[in-house]
Amino acid sequence: MVRKIGVLTSGGDAPGMNAAIRAVTRIALNNGIEVVGVHNGYRGLLEGTFESMDRRDVSDILDRGGTKLGSARLPEFKEPEIQEKCIRNMKREGIEALVVVGGDGSYRGALALTKQGINCIGLPGTIDNDIPGTDFTIGFDTALRTCVENVDKLRDTSSSHHRCHIVEVMGNHCGDLALYTAISCGAELVVTPETGYNELEVLEKLRYLGDAVRKKHAIVIISEKICDVDALARKVSQQTNFSGRATVLGHIQRGGSPTATDRMLASRMGEKAVDLLMEGIGGHCVGIIENQISSMPIDEALGRPRASRKHLYRLFDRLV
Repeated sequence: MVRKIGVLTSGGDAPGMNAAIRAVTRIALNNGIEVVGVHNGYRGLLEGTFESMDRRDVSDILDRGGTKLGSARLPEFKEPEIQEKCIRNMKREGIEALVVVGGDGSYRGALALTKQGINCIGLPGTIDNDIPGTDFTIGFDTALRTCVENVDKLRDTSSSHHRCHIVEVMGNHCGDLALYTAISCGAELVVTPETGYNELEVLEKLRYLGDAVRKKHAIVIISEKICDVDALARKVSQQTNFSGRATVLGHIQRGGSPTATDRMLASRMGEKAVDLLMEGIGGHCVGIIENQISSMPIDEALGRPRASRKHLYRLFDRLV
């Protein structure tokens, strides 16, 4: 029976991480397991920045964005000597197992520790929804809400000034945030890694909308790292009847109080993580597939393709 577990958040912060920390802590304590919070991700394991957690430490954090424990990236964690030092620090603290909330890089760290005798469970915490082995990640729904609220406001002003607003959203090579935003906001175009990017086609479509359809405004949603949205906006102004404007939502998408959906998801996943560790299982990640909380080996999850969104791209095309 595991007697003391650690919990850390790693990589980019995501709304709902605090709900996951709370769930892991409360479920473990209710089963007689001590909990240690690790500050600043894997760097906290390396530096030994640990905090004993009780029920009061996770009170009133459910509705807070960000992460109470802080997060940091530690690329050198892949080095064996760094892992060995982290394990020594954990053993000195009496930590027998670990829950890691983060992205695929965090998963790989959890798998490496498991192979060295420290059972670890990964929870998918990222706004990008880019982790295989789960339909949705902790933080995605809240980021989507933020995108939708901001694009709705842009639509109000674009319709008043015959503008085309080109909005760049996050995603880290995954188009889900852009696609869900585009459908939810009634955008005219969506450009993601899955659709590919053809500038001539984008401009031709906008000319058609302005000249033939006589639309008063247009919204284009584009995933980050695809094109220079400011340059595209200038070409829209020069080559179509719309006045092009670019908006990069940036890190505003990471903040804010998590939605009820993210709070529920994080709580359910946190419960599952503790249950797995109590069963002596390590090297697994928790996911939600077809609305059921489940787990699978991390290496199996990382080898899977992400869930297909072809049906949603078809839906978008039929709605335009």
